[in-house]
Amino acid sequence: MQATSSQAGRVEIRGLSKWFGPILAVDNVSFQVEQGEVLGFLGPNGAGKSTTMKMVTGFVGPSSGTAVVCGHDVTEEPLAAKEKIGYLPEGAPAYPDMTPEAFLNFIADVRGMKGEHRRKRIGEVVERVHIGGVLRQPIETLSKGFKRRVGLAQAILHDPRVLIMDEPTDGLDPNQKHEVRALIREMAPGKVIILSTHILEEVEAVCTRAVVIARGRIVADGTPEQLQARSRFHNAVRITFRGAGVTAADAGGELSKLAGVASVERRTEGVKDGSLCFMALPKRGHPIVAEVGQHARARGWQIDELHVETGRLDDVFREITANNSKA
Repeated sequence: MQATSSQAGRVEIRGLSKWFGPILAVDNVSFQVEQGEVLGFLGPNGAGKSTTMKMVTGFVGPSSGTAVVCGHDVTEEPLAAKEKIGYLPEGAPAYPDMTPEAFLNFIADVRGMKGEHRRKRIGEVVERVHIGGVLRQPIETLSKGFKRRVGLAQAILHDPRVLIMDEPTDGLDPNQKHEVRALIREMAPGKVIILSTHILEEVEAVCTRAVVIARGRIVADGTPEQLQARSRFHNAVRITFRGAGVTAADAGGELSKLAGVASVERRTEGVKDGSLCFMALPKRGHPIVAEVGQHARARGWQIDELHVETGRLDDVFREITANNSKA
């Protein structure tokens, strides 16, 4: 079947479900991802992330539903769909007795790459993921980080329209994580990118959208900013100040009585002697920084810090997944 122009840069997941015996691992999952999006597919361990990715890439057949990759149904046109996909699975499995050089040439054979294009493309990905120094070393002798980079190299070797990665920075040191995230951002405009992760830092660093799954079901879908806005810390104000004669109890009581403030929590970490610090949490996420600042100035408090929180993904993640982890 010929893909339409509107489908050529899209992944559509339609009602995917997967049973393993009596266990429902993925429960009627549906969403679509367009070219230029970097989708973070989030969830706690055992939520169904890897199983969903395996169904989308054709490694595991669905019990019901399907996925359409650039116009090709993975159940009806598996080879055509897989041609469009670069896949970095969990653990980045490879042939341990091969060298990265031999492995990439093997993948090039599988992908039907030939001649100068093949040679040039292998050179490009080797440089981009920085594995030139270990090209002729058996993969089984490589560190976890280098094995991960070899896995990433094979996933992007054929310059796929769709890139699906399961924990792409697992095992990498901070510098390597930075490099991989920069590469993802660089590739994003021309690809559909889906990365499965439980690392919230990854979402904030590279994702334009996040889908959260718990117990096999989608429980949230939005931009990182939209998810952060669901945090109780969204628009919360951290204020550190000094005030002659004011006690912590008095200051906290005054702040808690402000019209827009839902609650006040005292902070002591990193606070200098003689200073007081509070976190004022807003009602319904409404901005309160002006109200808090005006009150502090009116009381003559000497403000050292007045900081507005954007919201915390870890806070939202815990709340969403915990609320959906109960049978």
